[in-house]
Amino acid sequence: MSADPLGGPDAATLAGLLADPDRRRVFAALVLDATTLDEIARNSGLSIEQAGSALARLTSAGLVEAIDGEPHLLAEVFARAARRAHEERGSSRSDEAPAGSSRETAKVFAAFVKDGRITQIPAAQAKRMVLLDWLAQDFEIGKRYSEPMVNLILGKRHRDTAAWRRYLVDADLLSREDGVYWRSGGSVELTPDPEDG
Repeated sequence: MSADPLGGPDAATLAGLLADPDRRRVFAALVLDATTLDEIARNSGLSIEQAGSALARLTSAGLVEAIDGEPHLLAEVFARAARRAHEERGSSRSDEAPAGSSRETAKVFAAFVKDGRITQIPAAQAKRMVLLDWLAQDFEIGKRYSEPMVNLILGKRHRDTAAWRRYLVDADLLSREDGVYWRSGGSVELTPDPEDG
């Protein structure tokens, strides 16, 4: 069983605990303020033995605590587990975002990029612009590209190359003339000149 460092089970463990019908019934009885094993058994429709077994499991997992001999549900465990799961998901998925990205940019990458590929085209223009700027980074400044080459470069990020090509041109990140494209916008990462140091 995995536990939250602040105490109590993590989100996956909570889901596993409540997957059992007897434990769910005991949990519900506790939510409805049952304070003794007899009340829990009566309110849950379980036998004393079943209720006691389920209650013991919830207690050993850190979801229930005995205070003055009465079982009490530790509701804050859910909030901590949810917060931790959200943070873990955000930190693992936002690894797609370029280093030094803002929190907003990281959220866009977490929602729309997986394994270096765009999973879907964002409907919101602001979110799409984040990805367009990222796509523009795949084109070298000063280099000319044929349309098939642009499609090849965009194809490594998403299958709808025509849509992304059009978006890049409309956003003035790529320019086009006579079937030739070149980068004309987007952010640029500056690297210090070693001789300036």
